[in-house]
Parts: sequence; structure tokens; C-alpha cells
Amino acid sequence: MNIKFKSAILALSLALLAGCGAKKDNELYNLTPDQWYNQILNDIKDADLESADKHYISFASEHVASPYLEQVLVIMANAHVDEGEYKMANFYLDEYIKKYGTKDSIEYIQYLKIKANFDSFSKPNRNQKLIQDSISQINEFLTNYPNTQYKPLLETMLIKFRLAEYYLNIDIYELYNRLDKDDSAAIYQDRIDISPLNDINSTKAKLPWYMTPFE
Repeated sequence: MNIKFKSAILALSLALLAGCGAKKDNELYNLTPDQWYNQILNDIKDADLESADKHYISFASEHVASPYLEQVLVIMANAHVDEGEYKMANFYLDEYIKKYGTKDSIEYIQYLKIKANFDSFSKPNRNQKLIQDSISQINEFLTNYPNTQYKPLLETMLIKFRLAEYYLNIDIYELYNRLDKDDSAAIYQDRIDISPLNDINSTKAKLPWYMTPFE
């Protein structure tokens, strides 16, 4: 299922929890918090995240004040990261911030959101908006939490995102140059010229050979 569509459906389902009526015979319902918690863990163990998503909705509907829900949101986010479903992971992390965010917990959850974006960045010649948004998010995080324990990891991510941005700007400049779009090419030439990465010796990330024809 398309991840963006799936997360929208899940959000809609959560918004309509109060309107849930009759259940299908094969659906679980009226479980205790312990039972829901264990069911979701079993779903994740079986790599059945679609069932885990559905069972989270039911759990949240039946036990809105359960202390397990806070932990389950983080578990679900990490499970979706492990499966490469980063939009779904961010959905659960946003839910966590909205429902349980405190000063200390938000620092950790915001770090997980940035890391999810970093892990999702698998193709160095794409995702210009993801690169720009992630750079902004990391800079904002380091400003808000200057003594964070995650600083070394975030600084490493920031360097990699900036390198990706630098080489992407070169690719875009070369494309506009080939198309004789001088004004657009000049914009990216300026970005390349003012980049502090001009003075460092680095190697451009390469795609696997089988992806090159599609770039």
C-alpha cells in the first residue's frame, strides 16, 4: 500500500475512533491493555505492520488513557523505520509529540524524526526538498539543544546532507546548462560558488550501476 496514502488513512481512522460501531467477526476488540500491547508486539515480530497499525487504532480507541500507548507509539515508529516506511514512522512520532511531548521526550523524538529522514535518503541524486528540510531541522535542533547527547550523530548527518546538496546543485547546474537555460543555470552556479564545500576534497556518492540509466 502506498505509504503516504496509508498514513492518511491511519490518521483518518484515529480521528474517527469515537464513531466506531460494529466490528467484523475476525477483528479483535475488547482486549485488555496488556493483551493489545502483546498483540501489537506479535504483529511486529511477524513483520505484519499493517495489522499492527490496525490494532494500534483499536487499542487507542478502547483504552485512551493507557500508559502503554506512549511506549507503543515509539515501538511502532521504530518498527516502520526498520521496514523503510519513513512516512509512517514520522506519523507515529508526530502522534507522540502531540499526545505525550515534554521537554525531555521531545528532544529524543525530534532526533528520531531527523534520523528517519536521514535513513530514508537512499538516492543521492534526488530528494532536494528532503535535503533542505533536513538541514534546517538539524540546525534548529542543535540551536534548541546545544548540549544534546546526539550532537556528534547529528553533525555527521548534517555533513552528509550538505555534501548531497552540493553535488545535487552541480547536477542541476549541468542539466540547465545542457538545456541552455542560462538564467536557471546561473542561480545554481552561484550556489556552488558560495558553498564552503568548494575547498574540501570529497568524492561524489554514486548510485548502483543498475540505477544509473534511470537518473
